[in-house]
Amino acid sequence: MKKVNIALVGATGMVGRAILKVLDERNFPFDALYCIASDKSAGESVKCKGKDFHVEALTPAVFERNIDIAFFSAGSQVSRKYGPIAASKGIIVIDNSAEFRMDEHVPLVVPEVNSHALKKHNNIISNPNCSTIQAMVALKPLHDMYGIKRLVISTYQAVSGSGIKGFEDLSNGLNGINKLQAYPHSIYNNCLPHIDVFQENGYTKEEMKIIEETNKILEDPKIKVTATAVRVPIFNCHSESINVELKKDFKLDDIFKLYSHSEGIILQDDPKQNIYPLASKSNNTDQVYIGRIRRDFSINRGLNIWLVADNIRKGAATNAIQIAEKIIED
Repeated sequence: MKKVNIALVGATGMVGRAILKVLDERNFPFDALYCIASDKSAGESVKCKGKDFHVEALTPAVFERNIDIAFFSAGSQVSRKYGPIAASKGIIVIDNSAEFRMDEHVPLVVPEVNSHALKKHNNIISNPNCSTIQAMVALKPLHDMYGIKRLVISTYQAVSGSGIKGFEDLSNGLNGINKLQAYPHSIYNNCLPHIDVFQENGYTKEEMKIIEETNKILEDPKIKVTATAVRVPIFNCHSESINVELKKDFKLDDIFKLYSHSEGIILQDDPKQNIYPLASKSNNTDQVYIGRIRRDFSINRGLNIWLVADNIRKGAATNAIQIAEKIIED
């Protein structure tokens, strides 16, 4: 891969620091790295590939440099204001916020699933929602082989999905401190069926993201999708239970074979040995782990799967870097 100049907006945040770590681990080929954050974080330093990088404040002027790719991981407001500015300078923006995901002119990409969509970008590419990313890695092989008619997606999402405040809410609860920053109720000893704000239809914004992004990424608006998103008291890694109604009949053995040869997937399914995907074993990895594969006897062509992935890495940082790798490969 050719070397490029990159910028990282949101370099001091949870996902930003994960991007720096993954850039190092994957030996991503860059000549220059510009680390950018809010005024509050300006002046700090961060590390990548054994070097210290000075963090500078975000202004329009930072995009006047010779930058090829800019990773944005500072929230929708920042992406809305500065993403188009960077794109207008010829910089390819890989955005981790929800700002552009449902824009018909912006590709929403999981590299193992729909990297072909990258050919149509206008210098802005969206990273999907973390829960959607891992679900798409699991569902794309099924959709290609059998066709998907309907999905019931239930997510069990770690507090890292809420950033540092989510971490602190759980840590405070574990230490007997009654102080809430991220959630309306204590996450300690609770499961909260409430991620993001409630919509008029009774779903949360997080649930609607999963529904709408699934149809866009799989390029099939006819797939019926419903979702329930739950915040659970673990620090990192999202788990999901997905009930799939397929268009064609299947043999369970063929599903196992399909997943054993699918990109980005590790099969962990041996109930007799109590082997199935666990959040504690998926932490700090980039794969999607799949298990508890079984037929749903309540409907024709029904299938149940359980999957787990690191939401900060595959659900954000690694997926963004995989997008960048695809870009510079071409």
